[in-house]
Parts: sequence; C-alpha cells; structure tokens
Amino acid sequence: MREISFDTETTGLNPLDGDRLVEIGGVELINFIPTGRIYHVYCNPQRDMPEGAFRVHGLSAEFLSDKPLFADIADEFLAFVGDARLVIHNAPFDMGFINMELGRCGRPPISNDQVLDTLTMARRKHPTGSASLDALCSRYGIDNSKRTKHGALLDAELLAEVYLELNGGKQKNLGLIGEESSTSADHAAAGVSEQPPAKQRPAPLPISLSDDEKRLHLEFISGMKADPIWNKYRD
Repeated sequence: MREISFDTETTGLNPLDGDRLVEIGGVELINFIPTGRIYHVYCNPQRDMPEGAFRVHGLSAEFLSDKPLFADIADEFLAFVGDARLVIHNAPFDMGFINMELGRCGRPPISNDQVLDTLTMARRKHPTGSASLDALCSRYGIDNSKRTKHGALLDAELLAEVYLELNGGKQKNLGLIGEESSTSADHAAAGVSEQPPAKQRPAPLPISLSDDEKRLHLEFISGMKADPIWNKYRD
C-alpha cells in the first residue's frame, strides 16, 4: 500500500483570503514504512509574508522570491502523488491550500477520498489530551527536538512516525510486510530489501514432557474421533 505522509507551510490560515502555499513536504510510505523517497519544494507566493506566519515557519518573502511558482511544479507534484493516499495532520487545512493552488493553474482538485486525516484518527484513538503533532510525538516517544520551527518536510517525517504508531507501532511490520498489495517488486521499487529466510534449527529440541504428562495426553487424544493429527508426533 503506497501512501505519502504530507505537510505544507503557508502565508496564513485562509486560502480564500489571499493566503498562499510556500512549502510542500512529502515522505513516501510503503505499508507504513518510509522508503527513502521524498518530495520537497519551496514556492514563491507572489506576495508578502505576514509576521505571524514568519514566526511559525521562518520563511521570508526574500528567501522565497527566487523559488518556483506552484504552477511551475504542479505536474511534478502530481506525478509524485499519483494515486497514493495522502496522510495529513489536519487535512482540511493543507488540502484547502493544495486544491486552491491546483485550481489557480487549471488542474483538477485532489479528492477527499484520497486523503486520510491523522488528527481525526488521533482524536478517536486518544479522546483525552492534545492531539497536536508535538503532543503525539511526546506520547509515542518520538524525538522532535529539531522542530524549533514548523517545516513541511520535517513535519512530514515526524508524521510518518506518528502514523505508524497510530496503526499499532513498529511491531506491525515484524515479518508481516507482504500483506495486501505489497510484493517483492513493490519492495525493490521502493528500495526496501527483502528479509532473509529464517534459519532452521539443526536438531529438534528434546521433548521435556514427563511420563505422566505423556500418559494424560494419550488418554485425551484417544477419545477423539477419526485420526487426530497429534498421533503423527507420538514417540
């Protein structure tokens, strides 16, 4: 299953009021695990940077002035996304800006059916306490010490770890990658190596049952109908 942990930075809170997208960060996941493939770009918003937004992400209008317009990177962005599910914390906010920018350059919007909101997911799993990205990192012991300011790629990387924990944690994929749509070809394409086959024990372990335990077991299976499979393993 291919997904993209995804985040944006903007000039403000409302695309309908003239706020624009300034940064996109995406981390490709195969069966919840980052493949090492990322997407990261800064965009020139063609407007000033409000002081409040600058304090959040530290991206100035001067820094962004020589960066590409969203229209210039729209096709490469859509190619990276493809039909993958976008995993976003507070998805309506980010998708409002993405679909606004897509509409400005004549591209169709990304459907809500292609988006998973981890904020909703976290609130359902942890109904008490904060469900912010920082709070979830703290809850799951994820190091977010580098997050002194918001940054789309760093936040996407942290969200990838949080998303794995929301889905059961690292134990979810211990030997289980290969379910659903994942294949050896998927792993090779994503740069994920296959696990080597388990080593076989050179000699079987000795039987540690006592004579009484063996007798009770034989009495138990003797009362079964047909030919129980345990008969194959009798001394």
